[in-house]
Amino acid sequence: MITGKTLSDFARLVLKIGVNLQNGQGLEVVCPVEKREVAHAFTEQAYKMGAKIVNVRWNDEIVDKLTYSYASIETLKDVPKWFVDSKNYLVEKDFCYVAISAEDPSVFSDVPAEKVSARAIAKSKALKKFSDIVMANGIRWCVVSVPTENWAKQVFPNSQTPVEDLSSAIEKCMRLDAQNPLQAWEEHVSTLQRRAEFLNYKRFSYVHFKNHSGTDLKVGLADDHLWTSAREKAKDGVSFVANLPTEEIFTAPHKDRVDGTLKSAMPLCENGNIIDGFSITFKQGKIVKYSAERGYDTLKRLIETDAGTRRLGEVALIGKNSPIAKSKILFYNTLFDENASCHLAIGKGYPTTIIEGEKLSKQQLKDKGLNDSVEHIDFMIGTPDLTVTGIDKDGNETPLFIDGEWVI
Repeated sequence: MITGKTLSDFARLVLKIGVNLQNGQGLEVVCPVEKREVAHAFTEQAYKMGAKIVNVRWNDEIVDKLTYSYASIETLKDVPKWFVDSKNYLVEKDFCYVAISAEDPSVFSDVPAEKVSARAIAKSKALKKFSDIVMANGIRWCVVSVPTENWAKQVFPNSQTPVEDLSSAIEKCMRLDAQNPLQAWEEHVSTLQRRAEFLNYKRFSYVHFKNHSGTDLKVGLADDHLWTSAREKAKDGVSFVANLPTEEIFTAPHKDRVDGTLKSAMPLCENGNIIDGFSITFKQGKIVKYSAERGYDTLKRLIETDAGTRRLGEVALIGKNSPIAKSKILFYNTLFDENASCHLAIGKGYPTTIIEGEKLSKQQLKDKGLNDSVEHIDFMIGTPDLTVTGIDKDGNETPLFIDGEWVI
């Protein structure tokens, strides 16, 4: 388990590199009830850094499962106003926000999928204002993970010490095993930023993904798109890193200029349900065909959430030699798995991936090709044999990935 000095280093890393907590600022931490020691470490570290107040919001998957099992769909669709107001309060009062993602990947496997989906969609719609602000960097936020027992057993089913094994894996992915984790992250962020600067200099019109498993997808990039790396700048001018760990460089696809087929490279765990072996075909930006070996109904509900979930909102590049990829571990957790592989996302695009997008209206962003939705669902397409080619407006091609790794 992540304990003692390692836990203190973890909390310090997330608060300094992640949300970049400022003196006198409020912090909210969302944490599983079984990991209260993690919330305690974050609370103590935040106060030592000068936090004005630390609020902890507890998650309990067993309570959630019981609610899904016994409550009606109509009840599950009713998102209380106090919950929505509590999220908007974070923006109004200039809070930072840390979400500790540590779900049991199969916790809702025996719960009717339509109930889980109904609740998730209702919450997404009710929190649209808050999510729009988050995705436009109106608040500094960070998503991290810590090992829980059920999650660890899913990742290491044959281990006698699954929690310890998952803890060790997370520590390495978070660079907590470095002599100076803060310095290691500064150097890593700088490397990602240099690659993003190269891509922004080249101003590609398309990126083309191709591998031997069936992915052959040409992704047009939004007008005035901006490749962004780990470190972003919030509206208050303070920098932050939204995901820890992170290995990606990402930007906005053009919602109407995506053509071809993709094959998933890894399973996707969404709301406690596994989707695996899936394929999606696009024509002029829109999903026209899809299939899945497992979790087809869940995939169908995601794609049919709204008009925006039939189109792409993100394209991200990650090399196969990232610490997460090299671990060869399937984490069943999107935070980790998406950083082991090039990935895409259906649904809402980030305004920050358009030049000065935070200053543009929704219509102006749409005119540049940015997609909008109540959802944003990442899924992995990167394989060891993946090639990625940048294509400029004149048709000139630049290799970006060969055999799954950066060549720039």
